[in-house]
Amino acid sequence: MITPPVGINVFVIAGVAKDLPLQTIFRGVIPFVLAMLICVAILMAFPQITLFLPQLMGG
Repeated sequence: MITPPVGINVFVIAGVAKDLPLQTIFRGVIPFVLAMLICVAILMAFPQITLFLPQLMGG
């Protein structure tokens, strides 16, 4: 299932598009998973991004 939003959606697509092999669907999802991992890495490197709004609210 890889990650919850990606894995479940891939299996739903596989159920709808029965003529497409699962390997092809996963190959098409790889750029989105990489983008998600890059976003997580940026947020880990710069936690100020995620803490900006709570700090603005006085937290």
